[in-house]
This record gives sequence, structure tokens and C-alpha cells, in this order.
Amino acid sequence: MEHFFIVTNDGKDKGQKVTGEVIRILEASKKRCTRCLKDENKRIIKESIPEQFDCVVVIGGDGTLIEAARALHGRNIPILGINMGTLGYLAEVEVGYIEEALSSLISGKYEVENRMMLEGKLGESFQDVSLNDIVVARSASLRLIHFRLYVNGELLNSYEADGVIISTPTGSTAYNLSAGGPIVEPTAEMIVITPICSHALNTSSIVLSAEDELVIEIGEGKHNTIEEACIAFDGSDTIPMVTGDRVIIRRSGAAAKIIKLNKVSFLETLRRKMKGK
Repeated sequence: MEHFFIVTNDGKDKGQKVTGEVIRILEASKKRCTRCLKDENKRIIKESIPEQFDCVVVIGGDGTLIEAARALHGRNIPILGINMGTLGYLAEVEVGYIEEALSSLISGKYEVENRMMLEGKLGESFQDVSLNDIVVARSASLRLIHFRLYVNGELLNSYEADGVIISTPTGSTAYNLSAGGPIVEPTAEMIVITPICSHALNTSSIVLSAEDELVIEIGEGKHNTIEEACIAFDGSDTIPMVTGDRVIIRRSGAAAKIIKLNKVSFLETLRRKMKGK
């Protein structure tokens, strides 16, 4: 690896102290570094991403790493996360171990995990990808929304709920977990469906094959009124939906590539994170 693209969460690395240390260590090893440019909303400017580079180093938390993975979707570039957040399931390198981690990276002592991503298409005009989840939820109204869920063209169920989470294994420890969904080993390949506050008793999560295609259709409200909902990809890029709108969700053709430097298992990480350590 010779050229590194550096993505920083400015709110977490105030003054760019950690970023500066990362660049210093890499440049001392004769490596080239390019800093990521952000817009006025502190989001990655995709047009500024170099055409050729070997690795992304993300300094922040899991949210910053997810943003980078989405911005680089389809580029086949491995991502290393340096954790300045809280849980850090994805950003595994803690600030106190940066020099050791980068030394292992430069000497090739690492593994790359492929993490399944989802893509969602809303009508003919909007399509996006997610590493954690795609969520369809009620809009501003406090009323439950009615939606139908189809799998491979067949109706699976109709729900009245606050919404539904369509999660990857990576995203199973995020919103899915908060909504009572199952935890899935992150390198597995499957799709998890978890209703949000469903108005029914038999609405457990459902685990499907990664090859299944899902369609979520917004139904009618009471007295055939128009329902208002929205769809969000990894908690951002929220798009409004109304009765009759459909979103098609399937496995993305490209995976996110997450660099692993240690041999700590997912179960050990999970046990530690659940204890808040």
C-alpha cells in the first residue's frame, strides 16, 4: 500500500490532532496521504475522491466509516477504522494503538473482511446503498403506517407499525438490535427484517437469504387516506414516500471491505461492547 485516503470526523478529532499523527506516521514510512474534502454539511465530496489509491483510513466512529463505505461503493478499496466514537464495532483501532496498527498495516499483517451491503430502488428516479440498514418509517405523523412486504414477488405479511428495518448482518447490532432484532455474525450473508413497534403480537424478526428480493409497499390509511412515510439509507438520505410507493431492496453487487488487524473474535468484541468497555 502506497497511497492512503484519509477521512476524518472533524467533530470527534477536533484540531485534527489524531489525523495529523496518522499522516505523520504514514509519511515517515514514505507513504502518500490525501485528505478527504467535506462540504458545508461535513459530508464527503465524492467528486474530490482520488481515482487511484490503495486504502482508506477513517478517523472517527462507525458512522464515519459507514459514510466512507457508501461513498466508495464499488471501488473495492479496503477501509481501516480508527475509533474515536463509543461502541466502535467497525472502527476497531483505538487511539492509543495507532502507531502499532499502522505498522501492521504497512507490513501487510492484516485481513480483509467482506461485509454485505444492500441497495434500494425507489421508483425510477432514486437508488442508493447501505452498509447497516434501510429503514422505512412513518413520517411526521404519530399514526402507525400500513405497509405490505413482498419477498420474491410473494406477499409475506401486512403490517401496521412505526416502520420496518431491513438490516445486513453488519447492521444487526445497530437499529435492528434496539428494535429487538437478532444479532448476526457480521460476515454472514443474509437479510434481517425487523418491524418497529408493530401493532400485533406475532411480529418477530424474519431472517431471509441474501439472494432474496424484497418489496415494501406503503398501504392506505384509515378511510383510504394517503399515508406519508419516508425511507432512510444508513440513517441518512431520507426520501419521502406515500401510499402506493414501492421500494425494491436486494443485496448489492459490491461488498464493503473492512480491514481487521487483530484476532479478536466478533463474540469477544460483542461481549466487551455490551458491557460498555
